[in-house]
Amino acid sequence: MIDHGHDLASVHAATERLLIAVGKLDNASVTQPSRLPGWTRGHVLAHLARNADALVNVLEGRPMYVSGEARDADIERDAPRPLDVHLADLRESAARFQEAGAAPADWSRTVELRNGVTDSASRVPFRRWVEVELHHVDLGTGYELEDLPADFTEREIAFLADRFAGHRDVPSTRLTDGTRAWSTGREADDGPGVTVTGSPADLLGWLAGRRSGAALTVDGGALPALPPL
Repeated sequence: MIDHGHDLASVHAATERLLIAVGKLDNASVTQPSRLPGWTRGHVLAHLARNADALVNVLEGRPMYVSGEARDADIERDAPRPLDVHLADLRESAARFQEAGAAPADWSRTVELRNGVTDSASRVPFRRWVEVELHHVDLGTGYELEDLPADFTEREIAFLADRFAGHRDVPSTRLTDGTRAWSTGREADDGPGVTVTGSPADLLGWLAGRRSGAALTVDGGALPALPPL
């Protein structure tokens, strides 16, 4: 069972960590490159604010974004803003998301995200938690994958493993950190599989496209090439 209340509280805590870190930046550092190709830190911050509002739209039954082009244009528009404007926008948009999440609702209902993707409303707070945590890492301010809450890392590995499960371009793959294990890719009877072993942070980094996988150990073949998220 997904505990959306727990996840809303976790989003709040993650957002507070993010705001503290961003508050230590200055206007010049906001314009510097993030770890995401082609995006400055300002792009990441603008995306985080607009994503909060987009997920409010989802919870309230509206399209997540007017269009992909409008989403991209909003990020480009907001990226160059001064630090204090970014901080205010992050706080205010986060508060709107928390308010929408606190409203009485049927959390078992199906909602629509981008590109026709659907999910249970109960998973929307976790999706927001993912955005805040991973993009905090993307800012390159000292918060690393190793700093993520352990329960978050485990859930996100499971979520991404499930996302690639059955994908015809991903061989049958067993992921393990030496204690826990997850399966992804094609069914095992579709051919020999591989076992990928590493720390939770390195497994998550590879699955989420944040690390190359060079720190992982692979048995039974080469490290699978994962499709883009």
